[in-house]
This record gives sequence, C-alpha cells and structure tokens, in this order.
Amino acid sequence: MAQQDFEKRLAEAKTAYAANKLDDARFAMQQMMQELDILTGKEVLKVLPEKMDTATANKAKDNVSGASGWVGVVVHREYGTRAADGSQTTLEILTNSPMIGMLNTVLSMPMMAGANPDQKIVRISGYKGLSQKVSGPNGREDYEVQVPLTNSLLTLKAPGLSQDKVVELANTIKIADIAKLVQ
Repeated sequence: MAQQDFEKRLAEAKTAYAANKLDDARFAMQQMMQELDILTGKEVLKVLPEKMDTATANKAKDNVSGASGWVGVVVHREYGTRAADGSQTTLEILTNSPMIGMLNTVLSMPMMAGANPDQKIVRISGYKGLSQKVSGPNGREDYEVQVPLTNSLLTLKAPGLSQDKVVELANTIKIADIAKLVQ
C-alpha cells in the first residue's frame, strides 16, 4: 500500500511539473515525503526495546504522527502501565526537532551543562546525551534523557526513577540503529 501511495504521489509530481504547475508538484512531493517519514517512523518502532527494565512496551499505543517539514514526525512508545499520578515511561523520537541546536550547544560546551545542577552530560550507547531533572507531580524530582541524532531528538522520560536508572534504561535503546533510519 505504501509503495502504491509513493508511486502515485511521484506520478502526480511529475505530471504537475511537466505541466509547469510547480505548486501542485511541490504539494505532491511534500505528501510523498510525509509518507516516507511515517514509513520510516514505523521502521523505528521495530527497533525499539520490547521492555524497559520490568515494563513491557504497550505496542497498542505505539504511534507515528505529524508532518514532514519544519517540525517532523513523532515516533511514540509507552512502557508499563500509567501510574495513579498519570506518569508513565515514554520514548519519543522527533524528526526535524527545533531543540537540536540548543541541545548540541549544551553538549559541545560542558561548562553550560555544568552551570545547571539539574543537567548532566551522559553517554548513551556511545552518543552524547543530556540527562536532566524535571518537575514531576507534587514536586517530585523526575529525570529524562535527550539524545540528538543529527536533526532528530530522542527523549526518554521515566517518572519516579533515579537519574542513574533512567540513564541505564536509555542505554538499552539501539541508538545506532535508530540513527541509521532517521538521518
């Protein structure tokens, strides 16, 4: 089905271009790119861990959504069951993330991360990432890990766990395999 949609959009783009309908050609190409990004997101879901510690992936809640362009597609997976406070371990990859520039600045200048006691530069499967404290419900200290992958951002949120445990969980993710798909 996806191959047919791709071929259909490609044919539309070629026809519009040949008729000098550049706006229509651009639109068909954008649709084709969005379909490719969603297909790529579905491939990313296949390489995500089945478990995070003792929490199993809720594949029924897997989601690939968004649109190509300025901000891209979001690949979303949840692990375990939602806690009474609404928190749950989640893993998201956002393509064309607007946060990449800021995060890469922090990672390339350790003094910036060191100036904020709530942030720590970490290695996740050989990639530089940022572990940071975030506010949880009722003032609880939660942690998340963010790893830039060229223009995509991987974020793991594991409310209620220690910083070391969140980093440990992040290291179970096949980041290199994801990076190959989203770059």
